[in-house]
Amino acid sequence: MHMSIFRRHASLTLRTGRTTLFALLVALLAIASVEIIGFNMPLWSTLSASTDSGSASNTLGSGLQQRDDGLLEITDPTQAFLEVEADGSSSYARIDPYSSSDSTDQNSESAAKNKDIVKSLYVRADSDGIAGKTQSVDVRVPRSLYVHSDAQHTIRLWIQEPAGSLIPISAIRANVRVPFQIDWLRVAAMIGVLVLIMLLRPHSLLWNTPLDTKKTSQRLLFAVALLPFALMSIFRIIWLLRFSQPSSFHVDGGYTYDFDQYGHLADALIHGHTWLDLPVPQALAQADTPYDTAVRDQLLAQGTTPIYWDYAFYEGHWYSYFGVLPAILLFIPYRLLSPLLPSLNTSLPSDAAVLFLMFGFLVFGSLLIIRIVHMAFPHASLAFASIALALFAIGSNSYYLWFRTNFYSVPISASLLLSSLGLWLWLGVYRPRCERDQNLATAESNLASQAAGSGKARGIWTVPGATPISLPHLASGAFCIAANVGCRPAFALVALVGLPLFSDQLFALIQALKNRSISVVHAFKPILAVTIPAVLITIPLAWYNMVRFGSPLNFGNAYQLTVTDMTAHHTDWASVIPTLGYYLLLPLRLTNRFPGIGISPTPLPQWGYAEPMVAGIVVLCPFLALAAAIPLLRKYFANTLLWNMLTACLGIGTLILVVDSIQGGIGWRYIADFAWLLAIPAIGTLAVMLGEHRRKPLESSTLQQSDLASRCEHIRSSDDSRLGIGLWVLRCIVVVILLYSIVITAMSGFVSGRDDAMLRSNPELWHRVASWFLPLL
Repeated sequence: MHMSIFRRHASLTLRTGRTTLFALLVALLAIASVEIIGFNMPLWSTLSASTDSGSASNTLGSGLQQRDDGLLEITDPTQAFLEVEADGSSSYARIDPYSSSDSTDQNSESAAKNKDIVKSLYVRADSDGIAGKTQSVDVRVPRSLYVHSDAQHTIRLWIQEPAGSLIPISAIRANVRVPFQIDWLRVAAMIGVLVLIMLLRPHSLLWNTPLDTKKTSQRLLFAVALLPFALMSIFRIIWLLRFSQPSSFHVDGGYTYDFDQYGHLADALIHGHTWLDLPVPQALAQADTPYDTAVRDQLLAQGTTPIYWDYAFYEGHWYSYFGVLPAILLFIPYRLLSPLLPSLNTSLPSDAAVLFLMFGFLVFGSLLIIRIVHMAFPHASLAFASIALALFAIGSNSYYLWFRTNFYSVPISASLLLSSLGLWLWLGVYRPRCERDQNLATAESNLASQAAGSGKARGIWTVPGATPISLPHLASGAFCIAANVGCRPAFALVALVGLPLFSDQLFALIQALKNRSISVVHAFKPILAVTIPAVLITIPLAWYNMVRFGSPLNFGNAYQLTVTDMTAHHTDWASVIPTLGYYLLLPLRLTNRFPGIGISPTPLPQWGYAEPMVAGIVVLCPFLALAAAIPLLRKYFANTLLWNMLTACLGIGTLILVVDSIQGGIGWRYIADFAWLLAIPAIGTLAVMLGEHRRKPLESSTLQQSDLASRCEHIRSSDDSRLGIGLWVLRCIVVVILLYSIVITAMSGFVSGRDDAMLRSNPELWHRVASWFLPLL
């Protein structure tokens, strides 16, 4: 029998291997064709170009002046153009950059005269008098310097930059042949998409491989998946610690923008006070209503400075209204240790702190999802676990925080880390009964006997009728979740998850007290394990608020100097419903410019804060819509406590969504407050849709066979040929939606008009990726 099973498995493996190899070769051939032919179409379309125009034939508009050092200076933006004749043999023209080292030396005489050399600039190529399309080019990215033009006679290149700008351009050259190029970053991106499709295709091995958290190979696979993020974070943090500069600048007649709030807060606490060591203008301190925007505008017009934007101002001192805990845990230790590291910055950059915290969230958030999937669906496939991790990473809006790493992201990323770590610890409090582990019931019985009898099971608390739990895990999770009060207070609502998660223990405890089968001291142990850590973390934070603002619950939000008077601001209820809709369902706005999507408008009946956004989180990650179905799926869960938890996450996430809409307005970063809580129940619903709850362990008769025979029989029993057409189609749809979410989320980082747009923060990368789509520009 063993030999027959082995032969069938060998035959199946051979056929599957041949099919996979053939599909892989076809896919690689397709990638090569797209790279060589598709992305290099400008070359193939310009092979017959005459290439006979030179820089000497350029005519400069009267708004451009050729300097002695070769740079072009804009004197009149309305006449800033270069013109060259064309013969129509090429549909592209090339901007030739001026390559002299003098033109790019920021310490040159021109820089000393406050005339900046513009390396990333906007241009427009008009063809035979017909206006072209404005596009951005970068002299450091050669591929971006090709502009489309159908001119048969004349090309006029308008330089759309302000007067006084220094432009390192020598000429516009017509009739050019676009060179052949293979961009290995682009190839890597396509290979990444290919690998994802191959791993998650309906018939892949991952669908027939059970998730086994104890298996070394799967743990190693998890570590390998995290390695690129770890390396990126480490290298970026080291670079920031060595080379980043203080993020502070002042606008004449305007506010002072200082993004080192956490550094200032750390310095203040080190010096023994809660206000920030920043200068306070006398006129501002004496103003009766400094929170009134009209009063501040008048002070600014009179030259009063500095007035710090988005700092809390109270009784003559500057404060930070952001959670203090990151300053205590990260910024103060770094500040105290920095004298030992003379080659690094003396103050921890907020960007480095966010990267550290977000990597921690990536690790513990992933571990949380794996534990949820494993406990709720004991025999779930490795493919589904992978999809769940990707869904959580995208659906949690974590990409925004990885992208925008200034001090605004510090408290949110800290709370994401603390909340995911706390829930992970709480889920590790006990092991639920499930079919996978037949010895679990016996182990629990022995554990309960030890805890109730000899008391030698250290840290284990038990009550008749419920699974024993670990008090250290319970206390540690409570401490992490309570610590949210010192970061992003709304995240403290996650503590409510404990009520349904430990409902069995709560009901059993009440019944045991009624029956007097346990002592009061024993009954209070889990209660104290939760309340003591919460008190230890919240009492100091309440005192901190008392010292600053005279109230334990006053975090100083109302005293911030920002776009409106926050002491009198109240959200118009007519704006709440639209705000809820924008957060979830703001539609994509397609454009004919890279990256193909743009900022979507968010009009409100009354004024309210509205950060530019690309789309609602459900539009970016459609899987999140599945969260609404979780209350109807209790019967599909192997462990009802996990269903309780997922349902609670839906309710808490919805509550935070409503609170953010009322108090915060529309903020792209605020989506991270609630989206991760919606992603968790969405994963549960998706698992049921894909039939992960129906997966069975190996039959006992099979388990008695040799290990090789067991594996062969298990693979045979889950042969892909037995996969129903409905489930096959559903798996395909899931992969397509996942790819859509990944691509749209990635492209949202390249959108112009968003806060911290990449076109300003990293123009070289923006232009490099934009130039990939040169055939479409």
